[in-house]
Amino acid sequence: MSSNNPFFSVIIPCYNCAKYLPECLNSLITQDYTQWEAIVVNDASTDNSYDVASRFATQDNRIRLLNKEKNEGLHLARKSGTALSAGKYVLFLDSDDAFAKGTLNKIHSTIQKELPDILRFGLICREQKGMSSRAARDFEAWANVDSPVSDQEQLLSDVFISANEYGRDWHVTHKAFQGDICRKAFNVMTDSRLERAEDSYEFLVLASMSDLELTDTSIHGYIYNIGRGVTTNSALPLNQFLISAKQMKSCWMEAEHFASSTDSMLVKKSAVRLKERLTFALMNEWKDRVSENEKVEAAKSIASIIGKTEAATALMRFARDDAYASLEYLNPKTSSFLAWADLAEELTSGIDTLPVSYTQMRDAALRHIQEFKGTQTLHKQQEEQRIKIFVSTHKRTSAFSSDILQPVHVGSAKSSTRFPYCWSDDEGENISNRNPRYCELTTQYWAWKNIDADYYGFCHYRRYFDFSETPHEENAFGEVIDDYIDADAAKKYRLDDESIANVVKQYDVITTPFGNLKKIIDKHGTPRALWEAAPLLHDDDLKRCYQILCSMYPDYKQDAQAFFNGNKACFCNMFIMKREIFFDYCEWMFPILEEFDKNTDYSTYSKEALRTPGHLSERLLNIYLLHHKRIGSNWKFKELQCVHFTNPEPAEQLKPLDITDKPIVPVVFAADDNYVPQLTTTVYSAMKNADPHYFYDVTVLQRNIAWDKQERLRGFFKQFPNMNLRFTNVDRELAGYDLSTNNAHISVETYYRFLIQKVLPFYDKVLYLDSDIIINGDIAKLYNIDLQGKMLGAIRDIDFLANLNVKHGKRMGYAQTVLKMKNPYDYFQAGVLVLNTKAMREHYTIKQWLTYASNPDFIYNDQDVLNAHCEGNVLYLPWEWNVVHDCGGRVGNLFVQAPNDIYDAYMKSRNDPQIVHYAGFQKPWTDPDCDFASMYWKYARETPFYERLLKRVVKANESEIPAGVLRPKHERAVGEDNPIRKIVDPLMPIGSRRRDAVKAIGRAVRGRH
Repeated sequence: MSSNNPFFSVIIPCYNCAKYLPECLNSLITQDYTQWEAIVVNDASTDNSYDVASRFATQDNRIRLLNKEKNEGLHLARKSGTALSAGKYVLFLDSDDAFAKGTLNKIHSTIQKELPDILRFGLICREQKGMSSRAARDFEAWANVDSPVSDQEQLLSDVFISANEYGRDWHVTHKAFQGDICRKAFNVMTDSRLERAEDSYEFLVLASMSDLELTDTSIHGYIYNIGRGVTTNSALPLNQFLISAKQMKSCWMEAEHFASSTDSMLVKKSAVRLKERLTFALMNEWKDRVSENEKVEAAKSIASIIGKTEAATALMRFARDDAYASLEYLNPKTSSFLAWADLAEELTSGIDTLPVSYTQMRDAALRHIQEFKGTQTLHKQQEEQRIKIFVSTHKRTSAFSSDILQPVHVGSAKSSTRFPYCWSDDEGENISNRNPRYCELTTQYWAWKNIDADYYGFCHYRRYFDFSETPHEENAFGEVIDDYIDADAAKKYRLDDESIANVVKQYDVITTPFGNLKKIIDKHGTPRALWEAAPLLHDDDLKRCYQILCSMYPDYKQDAQAFFNGNKACFCNMFIMKREIFFDYCEWMFPILEEFDKNTDYSTYSKEALRTPGHLSERLLNIYLLHHKRIGSNWKFKELQCVHFTNPEPAEQLKPLDITDKPIVPVVFAADDNYVPQLTTTVYSAMKNADPHYFYDVTVLQRNIAWDKQERLRGFFKQFPNMNLRFTNVDRELAGYDLSTNNAHISVETYYRFLIQKVLPFYDKVLYLDSDIIINGDIAKLYNIDLQGKMLGAIRDIDFLANLNVKHGKRMGYAQTVLKMKNPYDYFQAGVLVLNTKAMREHYTIKQWLTYASNPDFIYNDQDVLNAHCEGNVLYLPWEWNVVHDCGGRVGNLFVQAPNDIYDAYMKSRNDPQIVHYAGFQKPWTDPDCDFASMYWKYARETPFYERLLKRVVKANESEIPAGVLRPKHERAVGEDNPIRKIVDPLMPIGSRRRDAVKAIGRAVRGRH
């Protein structure tokens, strides 16, 4: 094959790249594959690029030179070069980049196997001109992401329509294009100058004419010198930014023009998404590279180029992100996002109908801005307080409504996150990095060195002072035990600013009670004995601290001895002191610990032993106070009880998703830890049949699902980019209600649906689904049914309606007298509900719902409550959305007694069930032969909890199989070396009844006996 009939044509546009062109051309000349031609398009360079290219062309006849007298830009250079090409495949190589050794040979070998229209290969990213190594690695990782073999639809979808806001790369470099397709594509492309985003337009046209793309990113063949071209982190002057914006606009307008010339809706949609992604990238450039003092003017100018709502949406996006980030800092570096949000509102002020993408982004931004302003207002109020009681915490917890009680994030110097509404102990002069040893003392040190107040107090996120005058019962450790930090607790223990101030101002020092160690904390008798009884503390540490104390402060020796040999002490490092006393205490205590710390080797200490300085400080506080009582400092002391809250975690408050590009379908499930396998199967079936044009916000209401299972579920469902999965604990909401069920097959989780209107206050419509169902249809269709103002949508309960017609049956009397239904034949099944949560909030409170549900006379507690209180306010949905299975033969024995039209509608729905509901005692995981079981297992076997479901089948059926009856009389189906044995044998040992049961079930499924 000669250079006149090459396999590869390499198009190399060049403008003022004389410095880099030799490297580029040498990388081509030294390739071990030789059947190529190179067309260097000199785009009217003003340097000596022409001379360099000419020299190479003279030395190698495979290199041709096209010299342009007028500079026309990268796109037209590529177009001109492609028109002159003759290769079976065309590659594009920028003149400041290069090919790695052996690239063409590897590409040729791969192409010969499949003859694709496009071969996408990998690149190597080399940072240039100050570009950061991290930026280079991130770009390289993004560009080298693998992708499947793609037809035209898949290719356009992945590159342009992907839900990922960054999509897949559309560069025409590091790709080989079938020659005839490439020449045809460039022939129909615009003759206008395109820059900055010309690749996006070019690849759209190329992809729309291609039927097969292969990817082999193991070929790291393209060397991309990031930073040599326009990819840079440098500041961008306003005029250059606007020029760049116009260049990008030209690219998406040409893409729209091309798309309009085709009949393909996919190409048209790709062009729309191309514009959205270019706008996204352009506004990111505004955020990252335009100077702060030019940002507002640049945003106003860009609105006239890309559109007001497009610019406003981006501004709200940045306002959302920066406001959220600033929540974690008391003194954020900038609050420019406030001006951006104002400008976005200004740009859209005259527009009557705003797109959903903007309104959703606006709502999210304004929500975070409101939170940010709230934190700033709170801390301003806290700074003005003269009494400050600092609450040390290392995690997010509930807090009382108080300006005096001020949370402090301890150990924040080593934390990757910050907590809104919290001070941080690493600000100003601090010892935050010592928190693993000093515990809450890092808060005390920070307050001592940085905070101005008249009174300084300290407590713990679990433990607070009781400022009430009512004595409360204490446990064996001298603590008052309570559950939640809430308004009731604040009232009970007088944890409000007025009550706190009234007590504090009367005393010089306030501590927890000095308890008698002969009666509390395991009755060890003395502080010394208590320390020695602690298994993880070192006795020598207490001795050394005592020696340091006596050496530094000899007049405290008597007090130390009295304390260690006495039987009283206060604990928890909780105290409140007047300023001068607190400063004196810190000046006395911290040098002692400093000396101890300096002379202690912690290398072999356990985690608890590392906290020794914190433990020692509790003892030092007692000694300090005893000393001042002994010498007659005349301080007024007060002891307040310590309240220990067992559940200090904040009440979970779910927030709206920041999803702007798809309609959201809110879906709620309820489950416990035991039901996770069934929950997983149900949700998986829903998402397998979900519409990719919708986003599914899946919320699981629960009280005890283990964290590792939650994480496993999150990981499993990451395969669905149009889904969000979150778990929320409803324990607090149900506290105080006596909830039980009168049906062995119904769990207490059935009541969780009453909480939906409160847990998801930002949704006015929500889909509730039981976890014992399989979903064959797209639930977005169910959700989109117009409820016509009704409180809920549901499907009639054929089981209940059939029971109404049972001769001499009691169900009719129950419906009329207990449920007080006017028309019992309107009774619905509550496993599938479309809830009008807005209307539900207007009619009933959570307290009312749960009070109704506590009625012991109800048979189907929650379902009966809904039927009793929603009658006449229900839209009845098509039967196929809740097809109950034939449990125990009830279809033939019971359902036939239902009203004729009801029975016919139910039987018809069985032919094409959108949702199958395994309501009743027979479930696929207890009876694998039950009605619609095969449908269930089709989904279940693809979930990570499949083996757990199989185990339940075995457990439910093993008692029915006599021991020894099913012993194998044949060669083992699974050989000794089969890796499956590693999974099966521990669960079902050879010869066990459980193993025999599983094999019997398996044979039954296959029709063998």
